[in-house]
Amino acid sequence: MSAGAERTSQITMSTVLAGYGLTKKYGPTSALAGVDVEVAERQSLAIMGPSGSGKSTLLHTLAGIIRPDGGQVLLRGERIDVLGENRLSALRRKRFGFVFQFGQLLPELPAEENVALPLMLEGIPRRKAVARARRWFAPLGLAGLEQRRPGQLSGGQAQRVAIARALAVEPDVVFADEPTGALDQATGTEVIRLLTSVTREQGASLVMVTHDADVAAHCDRVLHVRDGRISSHSQYTVA
Repeated sequence: MSAGAERTSQITMSTVLAGYGLTKKYGPTSALAGVDVEVAERQSLAIMGPSGSGKSTLLHTLAGIIRPDGGQVLLRGERIDVLGENRLSALRRKRFGFVFQFGQLLPELPAEENVALPLMLEGIPRRKAVARARRWFAPLGLAGLEQRRPGQLSGGQAQRVAIARALAVEPDVVFADEPTGALDQATGTEVIRLLTSVTREQGASLVMVTHDADVAAHCDRVLHVRDGRISSHSQYTVA
C-alpha cells in the first residue's frame, strides 16, 4: 500500500478535512515544514501564530488556494491537492465558504445579492438565488437590511453578510481569515460567537486564522504555529 493510500485509509468518518505532511517554501523560507492537521465534522479550529509563522499559508493550503510542495490535502477522504485548476475552482465554489477580514463584499450590489452571488455563479437563476439568500438575514440579525449596499452597513453588519454569503452554498468547510480583525472588541465578540454557532448548526466545519486569543477561545480547538510547524495544540469543550 502506498503512503498516500495508507493516509487515506486512516481518515475516520467524522474527519471532514485533513492535511498530512504539508510543506511549502517561498525561496529559502519554509512556510510549512511537515504539518499534519485534521478537522472533524462540525468542529471549529483556530490557527494562531506570530507574523510569518505559516498560519495563513496553512489555511490557504487547506482551502485549495495554495498548492503544497509536499504532502496531501483531503476533503472527506479524497485528495484535492492533485485536482486540476478547473475542478479545484469548482470545489471551492461549491463546498467551501470564505469569510475575509474586510468582508470583500461588492460595493455596487445590495446585501441580498452579495449573499446570492456564489449561488448565481453556479448557474442558479437570480430570483431563486436571492430567495435562498434572504433566508439567512433573520437568523443572522440582518432582517430589513437586504437592500442595503455595503457602504450603508456597519462593520459588524457587513461581516454578518459575509458569513451569510459563506454559508449560502451549504459548504462542508468555512474558512475565515482574521474575520474580526477590522472590528472593535465588542462587535468582534458578537461576530465570532455568531460565526462559530451558525456554522456548527448548519453542519459545517470552521477553520479560522486569528491573532486574538479571546477570539480563538470560541473555537473547539486551537493550533499554535511557529516556523512552519505546529508548536502546541489546545482543545476546549464547547457547549
